[in-house]
Amino acid sequence: MSTAPTSRVPSLPEFADVESERLHRKQRLAAAFRLFGRFGFDEGVAGHITARDPEDPERFWVNPFGMNFKQIKVSDLICVDHTGEVVVGERPVNAAAFAIHSRLHKARPDVVAAAHAHSVYGKAWSAFRRPLDPLTQDACAFYEDHAVFEDYTGVVLDLQEGDRIAKALGSNKAAILSNHGNITVGHSVDEAAYWFITMERTCQAQLLAESVARHQPTLIDRQGALSAKETVGSPLAGWFSFQPLWDWITAEEPDLFD
Repeated sequence: MSTAPTSRVPSLPEFADVESERLHRKQRLAAAFRLFGRFGFDEGVAGHITARDPEDPERFWVNPFGMNFKQIKVSDLICVDHTGEVVVGERPVNAAAFAIHSRLHKARPDVVAAAHAHSVYGKAWSAFRRPLDPLTQDACAFYEDHAVFEDYTGVVLDLQEGDRIAKALGSNKAAILSNHGNITVGHSVDEAAYWFITMERTCQAQLLAESVARHQPTLIDRQGALSAKETVGSPLAGWFSFQPLWDWITAEEPDLFD
């Protein structure tokens, strides 16, 4: 009986000092924005990805308000404290970014990064106010690991609304914000960004399957979905799946390091 060869997945990086870790997170953050721009996730001034500061966990790095994802460099990123004040950088913070992300980071000390954007398929699927089904192997990454925030009251500018989103997210890796879009979190910037990218494609796949099928699509059974999630839905899998995207975008757009 033959078996598949085993492979050694690289481990997450380790850092000698906090400055090196901060720079690493900022570089990954800038790369994630460039990828979101490449994939068409930008919508006007909407959307944000945050990375918790490794030295002060009550501060996070984020994109400046009103700057296109496709142009963001490491030097453009701003740092915001727990009151919403910009402590590093000259440009303002998106009020919605602070209202959502500050509460997520407070509620989830295990989370290093969170990503949210108004991507086309994510916001289309969010109008159904339904969780994603285990239609494909990739979708199993989110099986019993994402929530639906079943409300929409307007642009999120209130901290209490951010608290409600954080409560709905719970311990999951992602949440569907009804009539709004998706939000994902991770133990690294790489992981949070990859979950958002693959969740967007999962929304696209489900919308496509439901629109063209004469009958309801066949779901993967619970045992199979949970088994697949162990492989494709772990924090390490999310981090590792981002690495080819990192290699590509940094080769294509090295100015993001400026």
